[in-house]
Amino acid sequence: MGFNALIAKVQQAEAALESRERRTGEHWRQWKAIWRAAWTPGRIVVAGLAAGFVAGRVQPLQLAGKGREWLKLLQLAAPLLAGVAARAVDDDPRAPTDAGADADS
Repeated sequence: MGFNALIAKVQQAEAALESRERRTGEHWRQWKAIWRAAWTPGRIVVAGLAAGFVAGRVQPLQLAGKGREWLKLLQLAAPLLAGVAARAVDDDPRAPTDAGADADS
């Protein structure tokens, strides 16, 4: 296949791509118009009520399952947090010191 034939083939592919892009854009505009026309105020209210009902039924079940995980995490982190709190007290310059220990030195 010669160079000119390759160029012609590429140009043909570009033309086909541009044609498909135009058709896709037109289909998208039609679909968008149909989609927006379908959303009447009544349907929006019904969809909101249905979504709220589903979220209300699912959310407590998910929180109950996650509660155990949080409890385990807190049990694992409690010694770490206690150590950090103790370290903060030791590093605090305003903390009361033992006066007798300073007098002996």
